[in-house]
Amino acid sequence: MVQISQKDKEKVLESINSGKIDTAGLAMPALADSIVLAMKHHGFLEPLNEAFKDKRSDNLHIPSDILLTLAITAKLKQKTSLTDIPFAVTDTGLLAELGWNAWDYGRNINEGLFSESVMRKLVKKYNSGELVSFYNHYVQDYVLENLGVQPCIHILDCTKIPVNLSNTNYENSSVVTIDGETMRGYKLGVLRGVMDDSGVAEEIVFGTLKTHDMELCREMLKNTPCFHENDILINDRGFLSREMTNYLKTERKVDTYIPARENMDIFKDAVSLAVSSGKWQKHPNKKRKDQEIQLVKSLGALWASDTPETDVPVNACVVHDKKTGKFFVFMTTDTTKTARQIVQTYELRPEIEEDFRQMKDFWKLSGFKSTKYNYITFHIVMTLTGYLFFKIYKNLEEGQAYTGRSLPVAAKNYKEIKLKEVVVYTGQYFGIFPFLEFLKIYAECTLEVRQLLDPVLAKV
Repeated sequence: MVQISQKDKEKVLESINSGKIDTAGLAMPALADSIVLAMKHHGFLEPLNEAFKDKRSDNLHIPSDILLTLAITAKLKQKTSLTDIPFAVTDTGLLAELGWNAWDYGRNINEGLFSESVMRKLVKKYNSGELVSFYNHYVQDYVLENLGVQPCIHILDCTKIPVNLSNTNYENSSVVTIDGETMRGYKLGVLRGVMDDSGVAEEIVFGTLKTHDMELCREMLKNTPCFHENDILINDRGFLSREMTNYLKTERKVDTYIPARENMDIFKDAVSLAVSSGKWQKHPNKKRKDQEIQLVKSLGALWASDTPETDVPVNACVVHDKKTGKFFVFMTTDTTKTARQIVQTYELRPEIEEDFRQMKDFWKLSGFKSTKYNYITFHIVMTLTGYLFFKIYKNLEEGQAYTGRSLPVAAKNYKEIKLKEVVVYTGQYFGIFPFLEFLKIYAECTLEVRQLLDPVLAKV
């Protein structure tokens, strides 16, 4: 049976003196625990209840934000299974400080705070679309508002999430062959908002691998509340669509930055015009010393839709790699920008590729333990939220030491600065005691109470 305890040190002291305590634990936080605690202090955990509509009709004595926080913490600790979630927080100090000290007094804390079936029953009540909507609602209406930011530059990209090719049980998965490689899996589309030296996945879409990038993201591009007038959207070639480019410029007032393909007329003519003009400038990126750039204007007619009279103007920055002789053409609907500005803006795009790399390599984004679509989506959404918490943490004062580091590197270099504390539970209450104070209390206890507290001392 799960007990929700309230913090009351005096009542716990009375219980200790009378020899009536239930259990005790030593607070020894890891990096993930510190991140979650920071999210609590900065107001990012409480809105989980608001964003996530609780559809449970029973077991409501465990608030949904507790379950979600544990699920997110599990991802921060690189745990992928639902069975890991009850074990996600074993640091009793963190549980106490979070203010929702839940524990099952029929179970040892090492057995998890509650049965794994609690999480399984919760996830079963939601379909994939509801879970994706929860993430988008939480980020857009609570996280960005809390951070006090409204990104004006957005990067859109999709990433493939492969699963076992021979396992046909993965719900809604599809099989495709790309460059001779056959794979089964899913596709995740992410709209990333740029924030200073960081960024946030501000809206996501999730679907099957066979769906084209543009089709997966089409409705998001048309309806996302993340776009505002004069915003910038950076795409890759998978989103080449004259119709969508026109729509974004005319209806959403958003300017698109996107590379042209070599077989497009606009690519060939832009390169030809740049070569004949010869007005090359140095590439602004010092790492690209062998490249030169040039602005070519009024190219819109060379990239025509079915209704060319509605096509918006397009300029391009042509990039010439003098070492290889290759050319690249980066188009934009913002005709006020220089070649330097166009290429500098587009060079922000690899940031989302780095996000995908870290989520796949370090965060086990495709580490599914179930073939059910809603469980898969839940894992994706909780992983993205954990990744979001880590990025926020690194921008807070308490996490600045980990700026520029991936989660495994940061966890390896984590140093606990907080003094050890002991949390003692009795009935509906718990108390937190600095370790030295706990030793003094221990010395004055009866033999019976000491025996209850001995396991705590054994951990030191």
